Amino acid sequence: MYAIVEIAGQQFKVAKDQKVFVNRLSTEEGKKVDFDNVLLIGDGNNVTLGAPAIDGAQVSAKVLKHLKGDKVIVFKKKRRKGYRVKNGHRQALTEILIEGITTSGAKKAAPKKETKKAEPKVEKAAPKVASKKATGKADDLKKIEGVGPKIATTLAEAGLTTFADIAKSTPEAISEIIADVRGNHVTDTWPAQAKLAAEGKWDELKKWQDELNGGKA
Repeated sequence: MYAIVEIAGQQFKVAKDQKVFVNRLSTEEGKKVDFDNVLLIGDGNNVTLGAPAIDGAQVSAKVLKHLKGDKVIVFKKKRRKGYRVKNGHRQALTEILIEGITTSGAKKAAPKKETKKAEPKVEKAAPKVASKKATGKADDLKKIEGVGPKIATTLAEAGLTTFADIAKSTPEAISEIIADVRGNHVTDTWPAQAKLAAEGKWDELKKWQDELNGGKA
């Protein structure tokens, strides 16, 4: 049995006991995590499609470790301008182990009609898997004191797109995610700031931010 599931903004074809590298997750190492955005499940000749996701289907996994990918060199140059910029980037990744695929409540696709024997068999192209529409709008993480556009993008790539995601994380985990972003970033107060923002306590957050300097008390 295999499944196509969306994890941290990317689609993966997974099976039980398979190890997968995905964009950094906020879940701690050794903890279990479930993904319910299952787009397709295949079991032998039986294929179940979602519209876009399959109701009741779930992929269970265990977080093995957090790490960084291989360094990628980004070099920019403009002719006759004397402009040269060389930067390195290492993507924040998480290695997970697929522990199981649950299909309870899944609706199976209608069986294909058999063609007549007299007619030549025509193979149909595999159906396209529809991507899941966003169920919620990402928050403007730049409202957190000390978070700039580059950091907001890096956090989003790691799966932290809302104030609630930041509030559940830790300063140490956030620092590791943005380690490749230039500058000296103090993340000590970011989860607490995000918690106030998630609760809609903007006046209290604004008063506190007036006392902060780059996210540091």
